Amino acid sequence: MRVYSFEKLECWQHARQLAVWTYRNTKNFPSEEKFGITSQMRRAAVSIASNIAEGTSRKTNKDQSHFSTVAYSSTVELLNDLIISNDLNFLSEEQYKEGRDLIEKQTFLIANLRKSQDIKIKSPN
Repeated sequence: MRVYSFEKLECWQHARQLAVWTYRNTKNFPSEEKFGITSQMRRAAVSIASNIAEGTSRKTNKDQSHFSTVAYSSTVELLNDLIISNDLNFLSEEQYKEGRDLIEKQTFLIANLRKSQDIKIKSPN
């Protein structure tokens, strides 16, 4: 089985873990939120990993950097949804802290990926 380049990225591997964490921790949200914040959080979490993966298929560093920026934005969106879920008492304090820690690491990883892409954009060839 072929391993694609995105699968080797720590940034994507962590995003995948964050998506799984999000699905597991939203499954007990109120049923009336199935098409509300539950769906929104899940879509944002999957978007992070998807945009990192899609960015690796792009030929230019500028295009790659664009998808990293979208992934970063989805991570911040997920943080917003996590905060609101906590305000609504849909999460325990432990879940909230764990989610914030995962998101903080994800933003760090994406920022570093983007820096490496930006350096390639600026370096003369």
